[in-house]
Amino acid sequence: MTLGSDPWLALIVSLPSASATARMRIWRAVKALGCAALRDGAYLLPAQTEQAAQLQALADEALQEGGQAWLLQVQARDMAEQATFQALFDRAADYAPWLEALAQARQTFSSLSAAELQRLQRKLARAYEAIRKIDFFSGETSIRAEAQWRDFANAIEAMQSPGEPQATVGRIARRDRMQYQGRLWATRRHLWVDRVASAWLIQRFIDPSARFLWLDTPADCPSDALGFDFDSATFSHVGERVTFEVLLASFGLGDDRGLSRLAAMVHVLDVGGSSTPEASGFEAVLAGARKRWPDDDALLADIGGVLDSLHAHFSSPRKP
Repeated sequence: MTLGSDPWLALIVSLPSASATARMRIWRAVKALGCAALRDGAYLLPAQTEQAAQLQALADEALQEGGQAWLLQVQARDMAEQATFQALFDRAADYAPWLEALAQARQTFSSLSAAELQRLQRKLARAYEAIRKIDFFSGETSIRAEAQWRDFANAIEAMQSPGEPQATVGRIARRDRMQYQGRLWATRRHLWVDRVASAWLIQRFIDPSARFLWLDTPADCPSDALGFDFDSATFSHVGERVTFEVLLASFGLGDDRGLSRLAAMVHVLDVGGSSTPEASGFEAVLAGARKRWPDDDALLADIGGVLDSLHAHFSSPRKP
């Protein structure tokens, strides 16, 4: 939102002294909406925010509790008063403890498992979004917070999936499975979600006689191997699709109900998006399996059984 002559809404409420519970409920509500307190019972909010529509409901609640309520549109008299109003919404005090928590979290990275890192990231993301939602005027602190969050997320991604591929632009060519039998397939070692699911897909649905090579770096990929899930690999991210989804499209497997639902789960765990109910459970199982099986062949065998079960579950027309 930019400085200018945009209108404001002022909510003024007065409740009977016996309505302490209602007073506290309304105070918590206006705080959650991001209102600035002008004084006890008087709150200000930019009129153009999505939260503004909820102020009328709070005014109605005050009236139902036997109090009085006014919802007024306010216009700043000049630019100086507009700036004064805007200053009431400085979120530096909200960002400060979050930034401190972010800095402390960075120091714990090396001691956390993959699942613990993901939980920590989700917890801090929720706190960050709660502040951003009521940060109506971008300032120095919010810009710094955005940069710190981007660095934090990138650091976790680098730890979870070093060498994570960059998506390319273009169409996905249709492939003949018969031309991809008994081949050597290669991807980065220390399998995580997209790589382990893609290896399982190759083994179960594309090349049952596949042999796998786990690479220390993509540069180690032999010329006769079919690389997947790294930059310049035969199969990797294209547009918004992760490697698992690219393999589905390449080999015409997209009509399989179970595989399509698996693809949605893999996608959200690899690059984010709308979560699926099974995603966090699979992530936790995979993180535990990586502790039990440092060898990627053993890990694929173990998680392959989990993916077999999920595929069977997803393929069912309805839950049992």
